[in-house]
Amino acid sequence: MIRCTNVHKSYTLGERTVTALRGVNLNIQEPGFYAIMGQSGSGKSTLLHLLATLDRPDKGEIIIGGDSVHDLSEKDATEFRRRKIGIIFQQFNLIPTLSARENVELPGVLAGESMASLRERSLSLLERLGLQDRQEHRPQALSGGEQQRVAIARALLFGPPLVLADEPTGNLDSATSDRLWGLLGELALEHEITVLMVTHEPTAAMHCKTIHVLQDGKMTGEIQTEGLDAGGVATSYQQFICQA
Repeated sequence: MIRCTNVHKSYTLGERTVTALRGVNLNIQEPGFYAIMGQSGSGKSTLLHLLATLDRPDKGEIIIGGDSVHDLSEKDATEFRRRKIGIIFQQFNLIPTLSARENVELPGVLAGESMASLRERSLSLLERLGLQDRQEHRPQALSGGEQQRVAIARALLFGPPLVLADEPTGNLDSATSDRLWGLLGELALEHEITVLMVTHEPTAAMHCKTIHVLQDGKMTGEIQTEGLDAGGVATSYQQFICQA
């Protein structure tokens, strides 16, 4: 599903060059709920942007679902992203003047899809996410957890095989966060898709099948979470950090 080979990425900030990724290798072959875990500055957001085709690597290869995406033109990257990748942001990124249903349907409207098809899919997704009674409410009338579920429904509108989640519960309380992590795992299993979340929190990462540890722009190992609680994840993570 996802393969990164020797991926490098640097940025120029004024007169200074910042190296974000230093030869990242990543291989995810089966659907499921996965995490990239790393501290602030480890390069995890940069890697997520590359996987989302929002940016290009300086060097290396990125394959998603059998397609090379590291050298797509801007136009082709936009079309690939629309059809093959769903993105869930920490800040929700909902349009305040649109209802929950309209926010879910917006990517399809921009793509020129028929309203009949969009309406059927958006209502089905909102019902699946427990928002059937909130579909006509605008974001300001929704709780943080409800807004994030609307964002999840929007990410699933085209039935993408890959969903990328950027610290999706960073603005939510612990109880709501726990429910949403469980929901993402259920959706990955139910739709047979890959959900890849970046996080620095063991309490988030413990819900994932496998945690890929990123440190200083390099992958330093994997943590299999079966049988681990948040404390066990934190201990395993620190072992990788200390060895790096």
